[in-house]
Amino acid sequence: MGFLSELFGYLLNALYNVFNNYGIAIIIFSIVLRIILIPITIKQQKSMKKSAELQEEMKEISKKYKNNPEKLNQETIDLYKREKMSPFSGCLSSIVQLLIILAVFWLVSQPLTYMKRLNKVNYDENTDKSVVDYYKDKLKEENENQKTNYSEIAIIEKYGNSDERVSLNMDFLGLDLSKVPSNNLSDWRVYIIPLLYVVSSVISIKLTTNMANKKEENKKVVDGENNEPDELESMQAMNKNMTYMMPIMSVFIAFIAPLGLALYWFISNILMIIEKIIIDKIINHKEEKQDA
Repeated sequence: MGFLSELFGYLLNALYNVFNNYGIAIIIFSIVLRIILIPITIKQQKSMKKSAELQEEMKEISKKYKNNPEKLNQETIDLYKREKMSPFSGCLSSIVQLLIILAVFWLVSQPLTYMKRLNKVNYDENTDKSVVDYYKDKLKEENENQKTNYSEIAIIEKYGNSDERVSLNMDFLGLDLSKVPSNNLSDWRVYIIPLLYVVSSVISIKLTTNMANKKEENKKVVDGENNEPDELESMQAMNKNMTYMMPIMSVFIAFIAPLGLALYWFISNILMIIEKIIIDKIINHKEEKQDA
């Protein structure tokens, strides 16, 4: 995980050196990362559409062999083989997203380590401590009898004005991206970006769900089907509920992380929504041409 955080740190630091603003650097960083992940997004969206198309066959198999679990499993496996699909095709995207979430969390929580790489640079010739360790010890000495935050964000806030090596411009549209919501509960501004992230997450999930179910719903309308819910539909409902777990987990993480993380997630969600709409239109257009 540290390797991925360091890799992202190189990119984020390069962007910061260009724009000299942490917020703008995170926005550009989000755009670059989404562009890199476009192939995975396309594959995921194609897989979702394909899975939706297979649901009718899955229902027939489920009804036909509901009293024969072994045959049901075998027929399901055969169906996926015929269609060159994997039941775990969505796992790759989820794993990649989780790795990126954790990597960016460490990146924004420890910008001096992963952006400035000051954990590996000696402070001066008289000490073998890194810049980060030096200032952490200094914070402890100055606040020996007080409950103090010794994080890298605290170092930036305390010593950023006197030492340019630990200085980062984290002011973005009047918001301090170094602030952690859990440590600033009385400041209403710390809730703006996380709230925007939650709204964008709900929109993204609704969009994904609608795209996955659109073709199946259209087929039901055309065929006049009105089947009662079966076991497969119950599993689908469970999967839909699980899709809400990632944003909920992310909100808890954003609550204990600097606002820079919530900004990254918000921008990423906006880009994902745009991507999904464009990719879905392209896929539908290709399918219409093939059908014609």
